[in-house]
Amino acid sequence: NSPNPKGDSKFLGIAFLGIGLWAWNEKFSVFLGIIFFLELTAGVLAFVFKDWIKDQLYFFINNNIRAYRDDIDLQNLIDFTQEYWQCCGAFGADDWNLNIYFNCTDSNASRERCGVPFSCCTKDPAEDVINTQCGYDARQKPEVDQQIVIYTKGCVPQFEKWLQDNLTIVAGIFIGIALLQIFGICLAQNLVSDIEAVRASW
Repeated sequence: NSPNPKGDSKFLGIAFLGIGLWAWNEKFSVFLGIIFFLELTAGVLAFVFKDWIKDQLYFFINNNIRAYRDDIDLQNLIDFTQEYWQCCGAFGADDWNLNIYFNCTDSNASRERCGVPFSCCTKDPAEDVINTQCGYDARQKPEVDQQIVIYTKGCVPQFEKWLQDNLTIVAGIFIGIALLQIFGICLAQNLVSDIEAVRASW
């Protein structure tokens, strides 16, 4: 019988495909395992160093408050954060004393002196247009009156409150992602075993 070059090339193609799949799945399962380990480590570290993370968030917000008027992207980030969490500053509205335009010092000639950005203002559902001057002189008022016009709670406590209120949802999402990754690792390992079984039968 004469050799069949088409059959040989087909066999070689299947062999190369099998080896390629085996190598890819080996790498894929290792990659998923590394990602899962890193996520688990990050979760443990976040729990152990939660106070450190809280301090870093405080420093991050306050540094952005200082540069509020210097960088439009930071300005938009701070405005979004304060509107979304219904908060003002890191731990309160007085954190805006860190900004040269909003601080309450006598030497500050800015019209925004002793005020806060519009994103700190409480929203009136009846208003369609944002009043960007709503925070002017807000911190010169007594604290009772401040609570009517601006948010007086800081963004760090509000973020902690959101985490506590949504802990079940957040934990469920992370557990769901972890289970999908474990399923992916098992699937990849089963495929590797099948490929090795086929190779062993050649």
